Amino acid sequence: MKLLLFIPLALLITTNTVLAQSGNITESLYDTYEQYKEPTLRKRRVKHYEIQSLISKHAANKAFTIRKVGESIEGRALNLVSIGSGKTNVLLWSQMHGDEPTATQGIFDIFNFMVSDDFKAEKKEILDNLTVHFLPMLNPDGAERFQRRNLLGVDINRDALRLQSPESKTLKYVRDSLNADFGFNLHDQSTYYNAELTEKPATISYLAPAFNYEKDISEKRGNAMKIIVFMNNIIQKYAPGQVGRYNDDFEPRAFGDNIQKWGTSTILIESGGYANDIEKQEIRKLNYVSILSAIYTIAKENYKEISIDDYEKIPENDRKLFNLKITNATYNLLGKNYVLDLGINRLEVDKEGNNDFWYSSRIIDQGDLSTYYGYETFDATGYEVKQGKIYPNVVTNISDLKGLNVIDILKQGCAYVRVANISNETLVSPFPLNVLGSKTELPDFQLKVGNNPTFILEKKGVPKYAVINGFLIDLESGKGDFENAMIYR
Repeated sequence: MKLLLFIPLALLITTNTVLAQSGNITESLYDTYEQYKEPTLRKRRVKHYEIQSLISKHAANKAFTIRKVGESIEGRALNLVSIGSGKTNVLLWSQMHGDEPTATQGIFDIFNFMVSDDFKAEKKEILDNLTVHFLPMLNPDGAERFQRRNLLGVDINRDALRLQSPESKTLKYVRDSLNADFGFNLHDQSTYYNAELTEKPATISYLAPAFNYEKDISEKRGNAMKIIVFMNNIIQKYAPGQVGRYNDDFEPRAFGDNIQKWGTSTILIESGGYANDIEKQEIRKLNYVSILSAIYTIAKENYKEISIDDYEKIPENDRKLFNLKITNATYNLLGKNYVLDLGINRLEVDKEGNNDFWYSSRIIDQGDLSTYYGYETFDATGYEVKQGKIYPNVVTNISDLKGLNVIDILKQGCAYVRVANISNETLVSPFPLNVLGSKTELPDFQLKVGNNPTFILEKKGVPKYAVINGFLIDLESGKGDFENAMIYR
C-alpha cells in the first residue's frame, strides 16, 4: 500500500524556505554557465572518442579519480569519473540509449565547473560531504551509430534482470560496489512530448520510479521525490510550465525501477523539446543548472525538509505535439470540400557517419486535432490546399537554383523543379523547392498520413503560403523556418 503523508503547515513553510534558499546558487549557475560549457561538444551526435579525449584531459587533475569499469561489446571503454571525499555516494549515468546525449554534454560542463576557481564555498560543501560518480556514456556503440539500442540490439534499460549486455553488467557492478545513496538516470525523450493538457513541450520530465507493482513510497523513493520537487522548482524559473512527469507503473526489467528497489534513491531525468533548440543546447544548460543544484542540496541535506506533496502536482507527460499544426484547411477530394487539421513532424534522417542529419517530413495525423498542439500552429481558415505544380523550366544543376527567385516560383503555385544533373552525393535541396529528376513523375496528390507534406495554400485562388517538406513559408514576406526540401530521383 502507499505511504500516507500528512504535511503540517510548519513543514510546508520550511519547504518553501529550502526552495527559496536554492535561488542564489541556481541563478548564479545559470548566469555564469557559458564560462563552464564544454566548447568541444556542440551537437547531439556525440561520439565516444570525443568524450575519451575530455576524460583524458581531466585525468591530469588530481581532483578526479578515473577508473575503467568495463567495455562495450565493440570494446569501447566505460569509465567511471569520481570526485569528492564524502560518505554519501551519488551516481549519475548517461546515454544508456545511444541517441540520448543531452545530459552527457551537461556532465562535461559540470566537470569544468568542478575544477574552476569559482563557487569555492559551494564546491567545498559538495566535495566534503559527497563522492559524486559519473558514467558519462554507458552505450558508446549505440552512440557511434546514433541509435537507441546497443550492438546486440538490446535496450540496456530493459536488461536489468538478465544482464546479457556487458554495458548492463557494468552499471549493475558500479551501483552495487558503491552502494550508491542517490542515482540520476539521465535520458532524452521525444521532442513531441508535452505537459499534459497544455501546449507546452515537456522540456524536462521526471520520475521517481516505483520499485514494486503497488507503487509503495519508501524512504528512499520519497527522497527521490523530494529531489524532483526541488528540481522542478528550478526548471519552472527558466521554462515555466514545461515540466512533465512519467507514469510510475512498475517495469520489472528496467534499471531505474530496480536501482530504486536495490536501495538507491533514483531520479529519472528526461530531456525533451524546447522551441528553436534543435541541438538541445538550452536543455543542456537546464540539466547543468538543475543537476548541480540538486547535488548541492543533497550535500547540505536540506532536501529532507521538502514535502513530497507537490510531486503528484507535476503534470503527466503526454505526446500531443507536432512540429507544425495546420488547422481548418479546406481540402477538395473527389469534387467535395472537407475541413481538416494536419499534424506534421519533421523526421531526422542521419547522414553517413551519423554525425549530422537532414529532414524528411511526414503527415502524422489529420482530421480533428483540436486536442493536439504545435510548436508552430497556423490557422488555415479560408485557405484551400492545392497540389504544388512543377516549374516549367528544367534546371541543369541544383546550384543553379541560386539564380532563381524561389519565392516568385512558389507564388506561381509551383513546389517542384526538375534538375537534369543531380549528384549522388547531394542528399537534399537547400532551397524551398522539392527537386525532381529529369524523368521522375509526380505522384497523384493526396493528403494522407505517412505522405510528405508539400502543397500550396491558396486564398481565393491566389497562393499565399507554401508547405515544402513540412516547412511553412509565407509567400508575402518570404519568411519561414526552412531547413531543406526533398530530392526525388
